[in-house]
Order: sequence, then structure tokens, then C-alpha cells
Amino acid sequence: HKGNIICITEKSTVTFTRKEDSKMALRTLATRKKLKEGLGLGFQSIRGLQTFSLPDLPYDYGALEPAISGEIMQLHHQKHHQTYITNYNKALEQLEASMAKGDAPTVVKLQSAITFNGGGHVNHSVFWKNLAPVREGGGEPPKGSLGFAIDTNFGSLEALIQKMNAEGAAVQGSGWVWLGVDKELKKLVIETTANQDPLVTKGSLVPLLGIDVWEHAYYLQYKNVRPDYLKNIWKVMNWKYASEVYEKECP
Repeated sequence: HKGNIICITEKSTVTFTRKEDSKMALRTLATRKKLKEGLGLGFQSIRGLQTFSLPDLPYDYGALEPAISGEIMQLHHQKHHQTYITNYNKALEQLEASMAKGDAPTVVKLQSAITFNGGGHVNHSVFWKNLAPVREGGGEPPKGSLGFAIDTNFGSLEALIQKMNAEGAAVQGSGWVWLGVDKELKKLVIETTANQDPLVTKGSLVPLLGIDVWEHAYYLQYKNVRPDYLKNIWKVMNWKYASEVYEKECP
């Protein structure tokens, strides 16, 4: 109406006077819906607001030793991942309140906190599934269609691992290295993301494997030698999970 843009949520109607502000808010709402419906992350509803909770690990904290120590796993899961969730829920609550008041500047300001903390939750939820104890198949090489795709795209599993380790070691500061599948091209790709940016920020890519190269993921055990961490994590890599995702995306 008169150049303004109306954004309608489940609880309120908000008027934005800037087109870019409305697009930003709508993207945030779409992201929340995608997290709920597409990623299978833990969430609950409080007073109509979607919130997220810390997912349980499918194994004990010490089950990945000696590749990853139990102390690292417990701190990583209970402290770091939980902090992302806590801050993500807080940012979502503030977003809803700001939209209800039509406070467009605050809506825009909250986007960075939502991306960082929401991305931290998304990334770690994938990371835990990417790992498995050796006695439960951790480290067993991929078979079937994913194994064939790896040979086709990279030449061999060893070549893939070498390339991912090199990319992960080269990440400046904190971030992630990913094996993903391009849904449009049906092709495997290796990508890195900075900080807690999820792989979806790179386009039509679905994560198959993600390796956390933040120092909190390895420093207590490997100190500053990130390459040793990258070398050993493959001993507990859950290729079964990666294969299931790949077969779903590329039937």
C-alpha cells in the first residue's frame, strides 16, 4: 500500500518501507521453515515460536577414541553446540518480537546472529551423524553408488581424502570443509565455508560429509597440528550416513 510492503507471519502483520528489509525477513522465515521440515533438527514450539534443542549423540562421548577424545566430544557437544542453540533461539525470539513491532532496523541487525548461530546448529547436527565408532562401521569405505561417484569425480577415495585434508588444512581461521552433492548437476564437490556458514550458502549443495576445523574440535588433543586431526578423523567417518544422503538426492 502506497509503496510499503506487508509481511504476514502466523502471529502478526508487519509493514516494511524498504523492499530489501522485507526480503531479508522473508528469507529468515523461509530458513526457519526449511530447518524444521528439511533437516530433521530437534525443535519444539513455545507460545507458537519454533525453538531448537540439543540433539542426542548416537554414541557415547568416548566411543570415537583414539581418533577423537571423549573430553573433546563432551565439550564440543554440551558446550559449543549448546551455545549455538541457545543464542539461535534467543535471536529468533528477538526477531519475532521485532517483526511484531515493525522494527525493521532490528530485523536486519539480527540476520548475522541468526546466520552464525543457526549455521552452527545446522553444521554440528550434520557433523555428529558424519562420525561413528569403529565397531559400528566408522572408517569403512563407501560402497555402492557413492563409492562409484567418488571414483568418477576424484579418481579414488584416497584422492578425495587427500584433497579434503588439503582444503581443510588451508582454511584460514575457523570454518568447515565439506563433501557435498550438487543437486542440479548431480555431481560431487568439495567446498569450504568460513566460520559457521552452512553449505547451503554455496548454492544447490547438500552436505554428505562435513569436517569441523574450528580449534575447539581438536585443540585439546592435537594442539595446533590440524593436519593430524584431519588425518585421523577418517578412521571414524560414517560413510553409511553419507551414502544414504547421496542415494536420496541422486536416486
